[in-house]
Amino acid sequence: MVTRAEAAAATRSALVRAASELLDEGGPDAVTLRAVGARAGVSRGAPYGHFEDKAHLLTELAVNAWNSVADEVERVRADPEATAGGRLECGLLALIELGRRQPHRYALMFSTPVAGDPEAAAAASRLENQYLALVADLVGEADARRYGALLMSSAHGIAGLELSGHLAKEKWEVGGEQLVRMLVDAIRAGAAEKP
Repeated sequence: MVTRAEAAAATRSALVRAASELLDEGGPDAVTLRAVGARAGVSRGAPYGHFEDKAHLLTELAVNAWNSVADEVERVRADPEATAGGRLECGLLALIELGRRQPHRYALMFSTPVAGDPEAAAAASRLENQYLALVADLVGEADARRYGALLMSSAHGIAGLELSGHLAKEKWEVGGEQLVRMLVDAIRAGAAEKP
């Protein structure tokens, strides 16, 4: 027999899954509590019992995205076979790949209303800390923050340019993966030259 708490958790999970699908299909405008409930196959009022409003639901999707990328970066960092530079490349590409596969979710992660939410801020901070650990593995703790800022802003720029179509390989003769490798190589060289 399913408990009331288990039923509520299953309904919430179905609502989040439905909202994720709607977001991926049509962006934030496609995510309404009514559409989410219909997609999840629950009563009309069910979404309102789990989420205060649409913004609350979208914030949960952003938090899930931040945590998903953080989980991936954690797995990458734990790979004993990869070099520090290779792990850093993979970690940066995990964020860029999310932008490629799920552009609406990626954009939502960096949107202003979501950024002000404490849970979203904590999830974003978790990912940033994972990246800083990858960077520190390559350049050391003392330089991790400044190189980390360069790498994160560059990865975000690469993802944004790819999404907008302004980073066409035909035009620039370079793709996102190559740009990430060039960045990591340049940072590795810069850190090695430091007295």
